[in-house]
Amino acid sequence: MKKLLILLLLCNGYLVLGQDNLSEGPFPQLIIRGVTLINGNGAPPRGPIDIVVENNKIVDIQVVGYPGVKIDESKRPQLKAGGKELDCEGMYLLPGFVDMHGHIGGVAQGADSDYVFKLWMAHGITTVREPAGRGIAWTLDLKRKSEKNEIIAPRIQAYTAFGQKTEDFNPLDNGPISTPEQARAWVRSNAKQGADGIKFFGAAPEIMAAALDENKKLGLRSACHHAQMDVARWNVLHSARAGLTSMEHWYGLPEALFEDRTVQDYPLDYNYQNEQHRFEEAGKLWEQAAKPYSEHWNKVMDELIALDFTLDPTFNIYEASRDLHRARRAEWHEEYTLPSLWSFYQPSKISHGSYWHDWGTEQEVAWRNNYKLWMTFVNEYKNRGGRVTTGSDSGFIFQLYGFAYVREMELLREAGFHPLEIIRSATLNGAEALGMSDQIGTVEVGKLADFVVVDENPLKNLKVLYGTGAVKLTEDNKVVRVGGVTYTIKDGIIYDAKGLLQDVKTIVQQQKQKLNYKIKQPGLE
Repeated sequence: MKKLLILLLLCNGYLVLGQDNLSEGPFPQLIIRGVTLINGNGAPPRGPIDIVVENNKIVDIQVVGYPGVKIDESKRPQLKAGGKELDCEGMYLLPGFVDMHGHIGGVAQGADSDYVFKLWMAHGITTVREPAGRGIAWTLDLKRKSEKNEIIAPRIQAYTAFGQKTEDFNPLDNGPISTPEQARAWVRSNAKQGADGIKFFGAAPEIMAAALDENKKLGLRSACHHAQMDVARWNVLHSARAGLTSMEHWYGLPEALFEDRTVQDYPLDYNYQNEQHRFEEAGKLWEQAAKPYSEHWNKVMDELIALDFTLDPTFNIYEASRDLHRARRAEWHEEYTLPSLWSFYQPSKISHGSYWHDWGTEQEVAWRNNYKLWMTFVNEYKNRGGRVTTGSDSGFIFQLYGFAYVREMELLREAGFHPLEIIRSATLNGAEALGMSDQIGTVEVGKLADFVVVDENPLKNLKVLYGTGAVKLTEDNKVVRVGGVTYTIKDGIIYDAKGLLQDVKTIVQQQKQKLNYKIKQPGLE
């Protein structure tokens, strides 16, 4: 991250900060004028509205007229000395988005935090739950810098991978966690270090039960990717009963829905370390579960909802499994995907998620059927009052930070969500799952000033939220690009979303020039 530039402008004791000329603020008062508000609570749009922010808190939300009728200026909130007006007449404003599964880059991908944060912020993502990354100390350092707005970044909820090194626990010294007592001690150490929660991948039942119980006593939250290594003896139902906050992806849910078996129908030559085996067979798993709306299917769903359990499906991260060509040829790769990240995506026996050893029509058809059953469960879960959030898990399988989050919204639409339900999933539901709904998730008086402003209606076309916008034909037969987030506002600071994207484009161009590189398709160079 380049050093913070401080513009020499003093307003009533407030410094107006500019990070590489990409941001403005904070201000003693910020008035966003004339927007159409799409709130995160499921309410329909309304406007024009003026929103008044003071000291990073929303203090007034005022309807100032009617569509197509000239606004009576005398009835609008008045700007105070040193304040800032943002003219957003005709634009749409939403609460800042919450990415519930956001890895902050990765060493193997060659993606650093500055690159990732700018892509997220350019797509309106103002809060991210980091489900374990390069170590909790590294993530907490970024979290503190974000809280102080020393860097361009969403606010961060930092989760530690269960058993990962903490200040008081080093697996290299202590060995892996093997007793309930060790599990409880590790959980206390994790909380002491300042983590917001734990990311589990599964463990022995007595270990999981002890860790979740201790974590819940401490008031922290949790997530779990129910990996195949332990799911046969501990599935989603076990986790929910033990107090898990949310499940990630879908692993462990079909297993909870099994009726005529207790383990996945693995081929007898299956090897989990062979990722073609792992992901190819995963595409056949939902067909092994109870049929939609059957007695057992309903029973599992109803119990999870009664436990206030959260589903974070991350549909987008597996989409290449059902249409590899589409994911590989997404139009943003050319300008926004780092060369190192593109290389990481390619078929490999080593890179995680690069399982294209021999991927063809049969695998894709199986995965399409898998999606139909998976989406049916998630949509009905939402219909019955269950909480479904929006998470991207970007940086793997051809899914790019920021862009993949919008694609997740589109896939929720495919699953059957109304666009307003999608916005709620991306805002209020995420805030509730994080225990932050008193601060973020909707645009309400008293909450923090986190907003997304876009000049097109995202309810009519979610594609306008992509950084590349949406293609549209004008009345005079010209092809244009419309949309792309205009402003991302976090903590009352206004970020130029398109400027952030341009900065990312420059980062990618510089790396390509350094490597004399162009994006290549395997076997077509």
